[in-house]
Amino acid sequence: MIKREKVFYQIIMLVATILLCLSTAVINHRQSFAASDQKRTKIVFWHEMTGPAQAQLNTFVQQFNQSQKQYQVVPQFEGSYEEAVQKILNTHGSSASPAVFQSADISVSQLYHSGYITKVQKFVDQDQSFDISKISSVARALYSQKGELLGMPFNTSQPVLYYNASLLKKYHITPPPLDPSYSDITRVATQLYERSHKKVKGMSMEVYGWLFDQLIANSDNYSVNKQNGRLSTPTQASFINSGSLKAMKWVQKNVKKGDFINYGSGGNASANEIAAFLSGKLGIFMESSAEIGQLTLGMKKQELGVTYYPHADGQKANGVAIGGAALWIGNDKSQKVQQGAWDFIKYLETAKNQAVWQKATGYLALNKDSRKTSILKSLYKKNPALKVPSNQLLKTTANNANSGIFIEGIVQERIILNTALDQIYSNGNIDKSLKQAEQAMNSYIKNNNRANGWKY
Repeated sequence: MIKREKVFYQIIMLVATILLCLSTAVINHRQSFAASDQKRTKIVFWHEMTGPAQAQLNTFVQQFNQSQKQYQVVPQFEGSYEEAVQKILNTHGSSASPAVFQSADISVSQLYHSGYITKVQKFVDQDQSFDISKISSVARALYSQKGELLGMPFNTSQPVLYYNASLLKKYHITPPPLDPSYSDITRVATQLYERSHKKVKGMSMEVYGWLFDQLIANSDNYSVNKQNGRLSTPTQASFINSGSLKAMKWVQKNVKKGDFINYGSGGNASANEIAAFLSGKLGIFMESSAEIGQLTLGMKKQELGVTYYPHADGQKANGVAIGGAALWIGNDKSQKVQQGAWDFIKYLETAKNQAVWQKATGYLALNKDSRKTSILKSLYKKNPALKVPSNQLLKTTANNANSGIFIEGIVQERIILNTALDQIYSNGNIDKSLKQAEQAMNSYIKNNNRANGWKY
């Protein structure tokens, strides 16, 4: 009995010794790591990603920190795009401001005029190891002004047209072509509505100013003057043009026929639209390419079809602008910190990381070499629909019409347009509705330009 107690005691002491050694090793490791962190330059990174995108972004940060010993990127979630940009503007010049931050397409002009950013073009020009031509020219164009890249495009999507390929097969309907015209879509929508005995609506286009602007861009027209503000500060809206009139007459005519259904505007409209599509009660709709992942999962055994954004008959598609956000560098940090921010941005834009980003999130890979990676080759082979928006982005030649609107007040512009679209979809006079929208936007532009001391 005494012998057993002695052995037991020896075992306890051995275990205690091992645990003490392990504990000491962990403490020493943490102290060493902390010391290493103190030697690194801290790069605070503000972002607005949630879900899978946030998880992948955190993985990128961890991998970047492990790949070198000079910088320590610290990611911080800052809420929605609208919330984050206000925090960025309000904290600039203080110790609380970020070194690098994510901000959406709606804030490009605002950040440019704020004077709070260091243009990414500065680092592109200085860094011979980075080939900017590898990054999509269309994506770069939205975040550029007068030939200078302001922020680096990162999480990017494009509007596309979705259709339920399984429904079309069921009713023996030939799918729309890859680059469809309005009449191509009308044919499919009408056939689906009639052959289903009006049980399936042919198409829906959400009341959403962004989709309207994209129809204008694809017709090689502008939503505001001065070529969408790319030449100089815009002074007037130009919602009435050949592109917008053709598009609205097309939508309104088909809504009146019953082929198209109007779900209205806002979050509920988008949710109802997608729910109807997934349940087989809607055949076609237009939305962001970022929805492909959700739709693929939701359709289960049904086949998802995807085409480029539609264009008017008898007119070649001009291409559409991107949506999403870019990465920006604050100019209130030291050159060393700004350099670290740039190195981190470069890391995120590599071909491999952009491929990983698309697979994990559904956002489009912006590095052209990403298509050569086994990651995207495998992804596209497994789900060909994912390749369509990537091809649309690749084939588009950037110009001032499809590079987004460079103006402060994009949110206001879309709210104003939503009102006009509501009227048009409800059979209101197209010219009158768009004219009222122009007048409302012109008033906003005039007041904003005056408040900023700009000529108008």
